[in-house]
Amino acid sequence: MGCSRDDNHYRGSLCCQLILFFIWFPTFQDVTAQELHADLRKVSSLVELAKEPASGETGLFDPIQISPAVLPKFPYPTESLPPMYPTFPTRYKPVLTGKCPVNFSHPDISSILDKTASDCTGPLAAIVGNVICCPQFSSLIHIFQGFFNMKSDKLVLPSAVADHCYSDIISILASRRANSTIPTLCSIKSSNLTGGSCPVKDDSTFEKTVNTSKLLEACSTVDPLKECCRPVCQPAIMDAALQISGRQMMINNENMAGEMNHTDYLNDCKGVVYSYLSKKLSFEAANSAFRKLSACKVNKVCPLTFNEPTEVINACRNVAAPSPSCCSSLNTYIAGVQKQMLITNKQAIICATIFGSMLRGGGVMTNIYQLCDVDLKDFSIQVYMQDVYLVACLEM
Repeated sequence: MGCSRDDNHYRGSLCCQLILFFIWFPTFQDVTAQELHADLRKVSSLVELAKEPASGETGLFDPIQISPAVLPKFPYPTESLPPMYPTFPTRYKPVLTGKCPVNFSHPDISSILDKTASDCTGPLAAIVGNVICCPQFSSLIHIFQGFFNMKSDKLVLPSAVADHCYSDIISILASRRANSTIPTLCSIKSSNLTGGSCPVKDDSTFEKTVNTSKLLEACSTVDPLKECCRPVCQPAIMDAALQISGRQMMINNENMAGEMNHTDYLNDCKGVVYSYLSKKLSFEAANSAFRKLSACKVNKVCPLTFNEPTEVINACRNVAAPSPSCCSSLNTYIAGVQKQMLITNKQAIICATIFGSMLRGGGVMTNIYQLCDVDLKDFSIQVYMQDVYLVACLEM
């Protein structure tokens, strides 16, 4: 019992001492720091970095404050930025045509516009267009078709207003810092809103022609991994497009080679199928599904352009060991290729294979990728862009 009382007394006195300390400590906040002379050889490297450089300084001061000299310095917004810093335009109120009967401030469509503007930000759109910007812009166009006709039986926009609505969409995106060249960059026109030459453009005919239950079941939830390997939604969309195009019977009975000329015709009907899905799914679910489908399509091809690698072939044709001239030529060639655009890792595999085939066709039989330490990331600008994206986050 005695021990217990002593213990409680000790705890109580300690608490009192702590309380008195916290009351007493603030009174010394305005006290001038005293100069402390120290042996500089014993000062840690971290303190040296924190110390602001100044000529003639012989001592350290306590308390030590981190000097701005050790922090990264970014230009002020009022000053011109060096070329490596991307510049972002300011947001502004767009000037609309007034001829598109859509409430663009509606939360559903406004959020998709914000998402698209973010994915197509001005200085980076051309670089990420193939992978990020264009897939999102295409998704926006499909969703806008559904939004426009949400209270009607139609699935597409009338030609009379399609141009005006498309112009308003581009104006709104530009006002939210998106690149104004998106139409050219993504090869999407106002005619994509109208359904083009597809013969079915309304809900009633669509639902009479297509097994919509099967379509919605296949595309309501898209698995990003399974869809690219064993697609479910993609063939369902293609089947629906074939059915509403009125060409299912012709494709079954005629030579497929003769039908390849009708790609645009079939694509118009695929756009109508996307519009129907946009009306039946929530905009968030539709956007997620469309982006995943685009990812599968994007990863099937190499979007890079390879010029004839004559210099690389000449420098590397007969090498069997690391060669400075061969590796220099290879690195120079790849440096030019990688600045074209951002690509995915799967695309990089395809691009590396294509370029390797070109080299083998020119007589380069040695694995110069291994000899010159070239790997997949070297085929994309993503390594070069890491610092730019960091700066972009800071600027935003």
